[in-house]
Amino acid sequence: MATPSRWQAPTATTPVHATVIVPGSKSLTNRYLVTAAAADSPSVIRNPLVSRDATLMIDAVRSLGAVIDTRENGDLEVTPIPLPTDGASAAATGDEPPADQARTPLTVDCGLAGTVMRFAPPLAAATRRPVQFDGDVTAYTRPMSTILDALTSLGVDVESADGYLPFRVDAPQGVRGGHVSIDASASSQFVSGLLLSGCLYDLGLEVTHTGDALPSRPHIDMTVEVLADAGVLIEEPEPGRWVVQPGRPRGLDVVVEPDLSNAAPFLAAALVTGGTVTVPHWPAHTTQGGDEFRRIAEAFGGSVEWTRSGLTVTGPQELSAVDLDLSDVGELTPVTAAVAAFANGTSTLRGIGHLRGHETDRLTALTAELTQAGAVVEEGADSLTIRSAPHAPTVWGTYHDHRMVMAGAIIALRVPGVVLDDPDTVAKTMPTFVDLWTEAVGA
Repeated sequence: MATPSRWQAPTATTPVHATVIVPGSKSLTNRYLVTAAAADSPSVIRNPLVSRDATLMIDAVRSLGAVIDTRENGDLEVTPIPLPTDGASAAATGDEPPADQARTPLTVDCGLAGTVMRFAPPLAAATRRPVQFDGDVTAYTRPMSTILDALTSLGVDVESADGYLPFRVDAPQGVRGGHVSIDASASSQFVSGLLLSGCLYDLGLEVTHTGDALPSRPHIDMTVEVLADAGVLIEEPEPGRWVVQPGRPRGLDVVVEPDLSNAAPFLAAALVTGGTVTVPHWPAHTTQGGDEFRRIAEAFGGSVEWTRSGLTVTGPQELSAVDLDLSDVGELTPVTAAVAAFANGTSTLRGIGHLRGHETDRLTALTAELTQAGAVVEEGADSLTIRSAPHAPTVWGTYHDHRMVMAGAIIALRVPGVVLDDPDTVAKTMPTFVDLWTEAVGA
């Protein structure tokens, strides 16, 4: 097994002043890929993210029967999956699958991509083929029972390791659809995964969330918008209940927005060094949760300016302590925690208990690494309280988590000698991060 690399992240000796062009959104890229694979005609996805998560999704929909070609400029041409029927399935008509229906099992590698392991199984069920899902060993701890139990209730045959990877799904007569109730408190991806393929089921799909909390709500809004743009009839008649009408999406020709969550660490560099960072092409309207970093930057005392050319954040002379509810934008927690570590006073980040089920338990990981760097952190069931700035050189663990790489790079800006263990794990969503960061900091 290869030895993980290490990176002594640069320290900023002067305020960071930079313009950073951020690659496309992972969340949008993977939603577009699933929708294009389910569509009734070919699609073009422009400016897609090139990363491990996106590659895993491309390979997943290819495994399910889609054809994806990459143009010279990086755009993707997607020919959709040839589904067994364009009308009612055998589950509705009582007919057996066609005699020539291939029943050879298919395989999907999820890696460590939550979008693949939660979005691809509902799509796989619509193919009428047995599909085996597996992934990285570290993905075996990520909860999957919510989506698997939902598919089982819809008549899909599911075999799993007690609700975790590896698992197998098979619906040889198609999926009838109808109503399903789930508790998506652990991840909004469970709702999005069902909505993305619900239009392929005979009766469509009605999804009701039964839990008390629904994290990362903007990601569900993103899913609804992507489907609506593709002509899918979808509505939310009341909070926590979505109805998707049957009918394949139409082909898309879309441009993927910059990944605003991946932009956050660069904007954070302006905050912690008192510099100025601009991210071009920041959208005026977006469903990306990363857009919330504008409010977070202002809470720390930064100034934020949006123009048609992009978003600019300028850091204050001294960072203000914050009290933030991040339940809708949990992916911003590691970066926000790193900034909070340098604030004047005690900061509290709350509504983030669901982050324990991500690539790692992010609350425990952040507590361990910030404490080792000399900060004082209190870990609650659903919160982090941070006071006292880190000051000690350390080896910063990344826990196979791209967001932990970004957090560690921010700490290194003001703590010389911080070495990040296995920084290459950032390739999950942003393979160019180290180069872009080094260039922005001017090291």
